Amino acid sequence: MKWIPRLSAFGLVSLASCSLNPAYERPSAPIPSSYSYPADSETADSGSQLDDWRQQFTDPGLQKIIEAALKNNRDLRLAALRMEEARALYGVQSAARLPAVNASGTFSRGQQMDPISARPITGSQYQAAVGLTAFELDFFGRVRSLSQAALSQYFATEEAHRAAQISLVADVATTYIRERGLAQQEQLARDTLKSREDAFRLNRSRLEAGVTGVLELRTAEMLTETSRARLAAVRRERAQMQNALRILVGSFDFAFEDNRSNIENVQFPVLHAGIPSSLMERRPDIRQAEHLLLAANANIGAARAAFFPSLSLTSSIGTVSEEFSGLFKNGTEVWNFTPQLNLPIFAGGRNRANLDLAHVRKNIAIIRYEQAIQNAFREVMDTLTARDQLLVQVNAQKAVTDADRERARISQLRYDKGVSNYLEYLDSQRSLFESEQEYLRLHELRLSNDIALYRALGGGWSLPR
Repeated sequence: MKWIPRLSAFGLVSLASCSLNPAYERPSAPIPSSYSYPADSETADSGSQLDDWRQQFTDPGLQKIIEAALKNNRDLRLAALRMEEARALYGVQSAARLPAVNASGTFSRGQQMDPISARPITGSQYQAAVGLTAFELDFFGRVRSLSQAALSQYFATEEAHRAAQISLVADVATTYIRERGLAQQEQLARDTLKSREDAFRLNRSRLEAGVTGVLELRTAEMLTETSRARLAAVRRERAQMQNALRILVGSFDFAFEDNRSNIENVQFPVLHAGIPSSLMERRPDIRQAEHLLLAANANIGAARAAFFPSLSLTSSIGTVSEEFSGLFKNGTEVWNFTPQLNLPIFAGGRNRANLDLAHVRKNIAIIRYEQAIQNAFREVMDTLTARDQLLVQVNAQKAVTDADRERARISQLRYDKGVSNYLEYLDSQRSLFESEQEYLRLHELRLSNDIALYRALGGGWSLPR
């Protein structure tokens, strides 16, 4: 009879179990089959650009900040720990598919009454055994379904970690572009303040000489202090952007380089249009939603298996002796084999409710999967549409700025020669300052929109063809 525990521990484990999981079919994507956006005539090697942010963001100063953020950002560390947590939970659930074999050793000493002599007898007992406890034979796939659900949950958190990384890169790039734009606005405000301080001193000298009036002096003073307030506001906002970058980097000791690029010199790769189906291959949030849908599908199989009988085994084999030295000698072997059959008869509707709950959660997962696809499609379409219009705006604003600069130069000459009045000169200066600010703002918006496209396409501009 020694074959019984060995069979229970090794032979029955190899029995194949069936699966009650519903057949999985990926829901159809609730989006159009193509973007309403013309494809570029050039061809792109999409594989070379996938998942490599360095090929998207080539500015050296920005690359340095992104590298530091990927190493030290606390949110990204938390996402990585969530992924490790899910992997550990999968390991715990997967281990239930294999028998847990344990070795044990016990010693007991006690006293009891001898029923024949009616005298107390003191004795000792040593026991060593190896066996398994309550191992479920997974005939209907309940344990396997739970293991598949845990695996899908792990894959979902892995995609969440990748999404967090893409989001971090995009946040760093957007904040960096904003900080660079504010640096140029600060320089513009500083130059404007110096020019208006010079104009204020000149008007004060002309007033003392009787050439001009008090109105012009006070107007020049008002414009000087307005420029001073504007410079202070830009410096404050730039300092806040630098602190935001330090938070993203994960260190307030991070030092920024002084010789960083102006936003006019920041360039991103040429866009190559693709097809919407590639979103489901690239966007980590869509892939995460599908893994959660697969987990919900597997949970239905586990809920279905609860309606069927379950068989668990407990067995051990060992040796018992009154003396420690007598262990493992002939004639001291002991064993036990305890199969347990659990047949659900009445549970107050618990199993039916659990199955209904599993179906509802799968339907919720389907809706969230479809929502993720639709949101991704909308984000791509928004950024593609904005990209063309922003390019038009930037080019038009450049023409406006060039015209305003020429107008200001002519107004300066006319004012110096006494042909035009001071108000005309001030209006040209004010218009030039506003045009230059708007030109910088549109450059920031254009670059930020390209960064949003990087995020929307799941980590790159080039879509797989």
